[in-house]
Amino acid sequence: MDEPGGEEGFEAVELPIDGILDLHTFQPGEVRDLLPEYLALCRGKGIIEVRIIHGKGTGTLRETVHSILKRLPEVVSFKLAGEAGGSWGATVVTLRPMR
Repeated sequence: MDEPGGEEGFEAVELPIDGILDLHTFQPGEVRDLLPEYLALCRGKGIIEVRIIHGKGTGTLRETVHSILKRLPEVVSFKLAGEAGGSWGATVVTLRPMR
């Protein structure tokens, strides 16, 4: 049976808004809506540096993430994380602070 407000077969997941988003637990189709919403929540909490973990894999998810980030006006910049932060398996995003 469906949960109220949910889709059949899916459970609502409570994400901590801490500036680290691990996409391993999400379906690729969920990323287009999830990423902008998560970044908006981070900005609302004053978190302006966010680490998005997309994994190394084939690079498809990384390309999707970067494509979304390029279109968001609240994104100041983004780059692949350094060796200590996940290398090319993660992207670090700098957001505009809320006014």
